[in-house]
Amino acid sequence: MSLIPIEDMARALELEIIYDGDRKAIDLQTSDINRPGLHFAGFFDYFAKERVQVLGKGEMTYLYQLDPVIREERLEKFFGSGLPCVLVARNLETPQYLIDSAKKYKCPLLLSRKVTSIIIHDLINYLDSELAPRITRHGVLVDVYGVGILLTGESGIGKSETALELVKRGHRLVADDAVEIKKVAENRLIGDSPELIRHFMEVRGIGIIDIKAMYGVGAVINTKAIDMVMHMEFWDSNKEYDRLGLVEEYTEILGVKLPKVDLPVRPGRNLAIIVEVAAMNWRLKHMGYHAAKELDRRLNALIQSSCED
Repeated sequence: MSLIPIEDMARALELEIIYDGDRKAIDLQTSDINRPGLHFAGFFDYFAKERVQVLGKGEMTYLYQLDPVIREERLEKFFGSGLPCVLVARNLETPQYLIDSAKKYKCPLLLSRKVTSIIIHDLINYLDSELAPRITRHGVLVDVYGVGILLTGESGIGKSETALELVKRGHRLVADDAVEIKKVAENRLIGDSPELIRHFMEVRGIGIIDIKAMYGVGAVINTKAIDMVMHMEFWDSNKEYDRLGLVEEYTEILGVKLPKVDLPVRPGRNLAIIVEVAAMNWRLKHMGYHAAKELDRRLNALIQSSCED
């Protein structure tokens, strides 16, 4: 269960707060919504009372036409079940009997100007994002040629300096030092920066710099899907690094497998160019071209040809 601030939801979805339920946030455990037409008709079996309840023109018209005694009885059962909140769509006039029932059970009541289908779509997308599993990782997230690359590694290895060089080369910074990652779908992770440090970067020897102010709005982006992880480590002469790329390595974050590249760091290596190449290579693979496999195919064809001769 997560707490969704009422004012934040109202601001994000352009809602009017008719009654806030004398609380600051709404307890929710699912992004699904419910339209309570059957329940207003008296059928309360399988009532999804844990969901946000959305009232459209059909539900509001049906309530209006009900006998006042029956309507009061149905609203008592409806609001008395402990709803997270009720949202009225299409900017429909909210009758006093609905407001009184909401106040009696301290249930937040919201109003949207949008048509029912659109506000339902927007609400589900918003709740999917807000209720998504999340984790904070130490690292730097950059957008390179449209590919979201998470740079990881121990403190002081050069992640921020690499990201700064990438920004100078026309790419975009998402987050520096702390990356908030949330799982918005079965195999999709979105990364962004904590609001407090958004667009800021720490450069050792200089201090804190504002990337947006220094390089312009085109140098930053608030959120980005994470497509691959590049782990930076100091060059170890005793370690055998992959030189062909035939074997794919992966790492797992929040249950999602991501391609992983170990990036050895030593003086003289231009890490920004290597990150750019990794991004372009990732895109080529997704377009069906794998350079290492193509070279392997050519070598096998040459060997086969030599054997036949």
